[in-house]
Amino acid sequence: MSTTTMDLPDAEELEAKVIEAIKTVYDPEIPVNIYELGLIYNLEVDPIGNHADIQMTLTAPGCPVAGSMPEWVENAVRHLAGVESVNVELVWDPPWSTERMSMRAKLELNML
Repeated sequence: MSTTTMDLPDAEELEAKVIEAIKTVYDPEIPVNIYELGLIYNLEVDPIGNHADIQMTLTAPGCPVAGSMPEWVENAVRHLAGVESVNVELVWDPPWSTERMSMRAKLELNML
């Protein structure tokens, strides 16, 4: 492998860091992080530009933290992952359902 290739940022590594950062964000009413809840619909990282684009939703459109949670995600990713720029988009389609939750989240919430 050439030195140039070894010096290029790794997209998988950056994505893993971003996911770990997202896992530090919790819905205040649910004791499970938003990643395990299935609230992250899409994640794209640009390791060269050190940027992340995130599409997320909430458990309900009337969620009291609708105005705050995207900012929490942006701050967590920017600070914990070392990403320089983050774009978080709140989307409602498709609507969130419990089917999007990980097995871990379902176990944590006694839903199995």
